[in-house]
Amino acid sequence: MVEAVLIDLFSLPANLQNNIQELLHNTLEAIEKCSSIHALCVYVMCCQRQGSERKGDQEFLLPALRSFQSLKRKLEVVCAQTTAAALYTIKQRLDEKDLSIIKVILPTLRKDLMKVYIDHLFTAVYQFEFEDLQVVSDCENLQIPEHQHEGQTLPSQDAALIRSEIQMYLESLPSLKGELTILRSSLIPGDIFLHGFTTRTGGISYIPTLSSCNLFSSSKRRDPQVVVKENLRRLANAAGFNPEAFHRVKVDHANAVCIMGKTEPNNYDGIVTNQKGVTLAAPGADCIPVLFADPVRRACGAAHSGWKGTLLGVSMATVNAMVSEYGCNVKHILVVLGPSVGPCCYKLPHESAKEFHKIDPKCVRLFDSASPYIDIRRATRILLERGGLLPENIQDDSITDQNQNITFCTACHPDKFYSHFRDGTNFGTQIGFISIKD
Repeated sequence: MVEAVLIDLFSLPANLQNNIQELLHNTLEAIEKCSSIHALCVYVMCCQRQGSERKGDQEFLLPALRSFQSLKRKLEVVCAQTTAAALYTIKQRLDEKDLSIIKVILPTLRKDLMKVYIDHLFTAVYQFEFEDLQVVSDCENLQIPEHQHEGQTLPSQDAALIRSEIQMYLESLPSLKGELTILRSSLIPGDIFLHGFTTRTGGISYIPTLSSCNLFSSSKRRDPQVVVKENLRRLANAAGFNPEAFHRVKVDHANAVCIMGKTEPNNYDGIVTNQKGVTLAAPGADCIPVLFADPVRRACGAAHSGWKGTLLGVSMATVNAMVSEYGCNVKHILVVLGPSVGPCCYKLPHESAKEFHKIDPKCVRLFDSASPYIDIRRATRILLERGGLLPENIQDDSITDQNQNITFCTACHPDKFYSHFRDGTNFGTQIGFISIKD
């Protein structure tokens, strides 16, 4: 069942006021009939011409809106200078109400354009159907059809203009939750490497669990790729790396490692390079983003280490790739464990906890309980030391520094970090990143 209706009047010229009012009146009349069982949210999208006030732009719609008292509380007119701005505002309203099934009523000639905007600004969480802007005769038109009509593909030039419009609008938005903050380690030499760990501040993501510098998009979350790309652009500007030479691991919760310049695996949790100016990144929202740097051979790496990857030795696999590919000496490699869920909060079922207990009993607390507390950082550090890394070359603030400037517990600091463990399925993601300076 449709949860919201979007009426697109954006492209209709103001000199057709009477026609627009009649179209809007007829459309709202049909919506009102069909919303007697459940109250639909209705958004009317129109163009705000430059130099005009928002209120003035809405005045010609008022006669068509006044008679629909039952929709009054659920009806909003959204005026903006671009379609991207208007549609993004409506997306915010939908997200505030957790609505996902939307009917779009619009002029036929706008349908293919609107689909491009929607493809960029929304994810697979949302369902859309489209209907021509005309007199709607019965309530059946407000049901989601099994097969939606597929419009013709827009010329690539038009699609590129839409992408540019969206990008310009997102770039104009203010940062949320404060300034963009990057945590840096004193262990990694700043004259050779550019690196850092992100926090959740300084981006444009507005959904509470994703706010504000979310750096990962998926079909299951409400943050689209264009928003994540804008967050990354702001991070790149602040950190000083090229976002076009940015490579993030393709998380598989295993131990495969990608060697930059060689055939890329379908999935991998570690990545290494000796190329200058290439930024490697690993995500984390409880799992550990691990950074690797060899200042002697000038090579670096990043790894994503959750509990499965930790048990499979993804960090040591990344070290081994640096040794075999670039001739690194394990005693020269520096490793920094980024923000991740701490042993204060993280629990696993007893069967999984057994595997950490085998690494070292100190990795598990309350071992005899059904869900013991697990220290994936300690396990990672132990496995690296067993592989030949020097303890002093591994930074884990939860052990070595009570002041903690890098290895915070993500679950304990909702103001600073995202946490899947704390926030549930619609969680945001921070990253650790590293590159070799030119």
